[in-house]
Order: sequence, then structure tokens, then C-alpha cells
Amino acid sequence: MDDAKINQWLDDYVAAWISYDPQAVGKLFSEDARCYFGPYDEPVEGREAIVANWLKNRDEPGTYDAKYRLVVRQDGLAVTNGRSVYYEKGTKNVHREFDNIFLIRFDSAGQATEFREWFMEKRKS
Repeated sequence: MDDAKINQWLDDYVAAWISYDPQAVGKLFSEDARCYFGPYDEPVEGREAIVANWLKNRDEPGTYDAKYRLVVRQDGLAVTNGRSVYYEKGTKNVHREFDNIFLIRFDSAGQATEFREWFMEKRKS
């Protein structure tokens, strides 16, 4: 996975989140992938379980967006950073904003075999 492919994977991740299309979500992950959605969470294991987890925890359409980019990669591991924003319903006024770090291990097919997420909410001033 080169830098461009990793950044494309991140764009595809956002598109899958926005669409909640099960096929789009599934294409991101290997059959035996493990996802950790927080540092203290047990992993969600396997593509089917990951897709099911995404579909049961949906955000309301049009109320969020995100942009993530590669920071560094080495030996199949990518470290990424980005922002997720949530809008007040029916507006583009930012209600909540998060800084996100993802650690992603990729297989030779470009699918994530391991995904770890950390996020911090921006303090309101």
C-alpha cells in the first residue's frame, strides 16, 4: 500500500460511513479483520461482524462528515489523522468536532486486517 492507496482507503472509509452501504463497508476489511473502536474496547472480529456493527450504530444522515489523511506508514501499518464533525440537525453549524488517530494494518489486497481508533473531542470555548 502506497500513500495514495492509503488515502484512497480513507476516502472510501468516509464514503462507506456516509452511505452505510454494507458492500462498501465490507470492501474495506479483510474476512478476518479486527476492529478496536476505542483503546479499552474488545475487538469486533470478522468482516461480517464489523459490517453489522457499523449498521447498528448509524449516525443520522447529513449530520456529519470527516476527512482523514496518512501521517506515516511502515511495513503494512499506517498511522492516520483526521477530523470528524457533527452538525446541528438541518444545518452545517458544527455541534461537535473530533480529532482522530487510526492505526491500520493492511493486507496485500489493500484491505484492513486490523483497525484501531482513538479520538478526542474538541473543547468548546
